[in-house]
Amino acid sequence: MNPSSRPSKTFFGVRKLPARAASWVMPLILSILMTFVVSMISTLRSVGPVPEMPGIWMSAWALSWVFAFPTLLLVLPLVRKATSALVDMG
Repeated sequence: MNPSSRPSKTFFGVRKLPARAASWVMPLILSILMTFVVSMISTLRSVGPVPEMPGIWMSAWALSWVFAFPTLLLVLPLVRKATSALVDMG
């Protein structure tokens, strides 16, 4: 099999998703990363550096992600329109 006929792979050796999956993969990754960081900062600010902080943080992160991901899916089209209204894409 020549190298150009092999399916493209990801870093972990798994086949890449089709391009149409980008419409939900990007908000998925963005929501995971953003809620992870913001919930850490918020939790640390609320409870301080206590031994229970990691557990409280993970609980807060999971709850915030459950709301953030569907919210991103709903508002992303509006954000794209607002961005195109403010930015000259040409």
